[in-house]
Amino acid sequence: MSETKAVLVVGAGDATGGAIARRFAREGYIACVTRRSADKLGPLVARIHDEGGQAHGFASDARNEDAVIALVAEIEHEIAPIEVAAFNIGANVRFQVTDTTERVYRKVWEMAALSGFLVGREVAKAMLPRGQGTIIFTGATASLRGGAGFSAFAGAKHALRALAQSMARELGPQGIHVAHTIIDGAIDTQFIADNFPERYALKASDGILNPDAIAEAYWQLHRQQRSAWTHELDLRPWSETW
Repeated sequence: MSETKAVLVVGAGDATGGAIARRFAREGYIACVTRRSADKLGPLVARIHDEGGQAHGFASDARNEDAVIALVAEIEHEIAPIEVAAFNIGANVRFQVTDTTERVYRKVWEMAALSGFLVGREVAKAMLPRGQGTIIFTGATASLRGGAGFSAFAGAKHALRALAQSMARELGPQGIHVAHTIIDGAIDTQFIADNFPERYALKASDGILNPDAIAEAYWQLHRQQRSAWTHELDLRPWSETW
């Protein structure tokens, strides 16, 4: 790369988000990773450094408008221009609709939809004067269809998908590639290993999603030439029923 650029990964957990940050760091991007607790980012930042990359961890609540504005401004002014932003907050919960409180519904919407809007808006402001950049929103099966017990999650993920579509139509002609991914299936995480051992056993036959494979797809999305941009990309194991 001829100049220093940053990738911002909001929701850089131990699986998908971390893999995305590491993939871009291998290409020379400075990985700027966020979680609500900075302490949890230490292992990821250290691993990126050990692999020869650069990384910075930030404690940031993406639901807080002022915090998001400050985060993007700090990266832009103190680290490097944000060339790529990946919004990767999950917020997956399961409650019967009659047991879903207003607080649960609002919190899930704030995490998965409002946060996506705030992050997308602020990075778009930074990218537009340069006329280039990539914004990727991580979706789920619930982005396409609501399932029993997932009224809050599906509502928020539908909203995030609609945001991505609107942003793509508005920002695409101005040089910003906006994409939305549908992650359809279990991901290789400790949560799946601990709570769904039978599902996790499918890992041996590539029956659950590999975070590094997801990250590779994000890298390829970013590398696309604008005459053939992908807006929505679905990723699922070969054995997933759909």
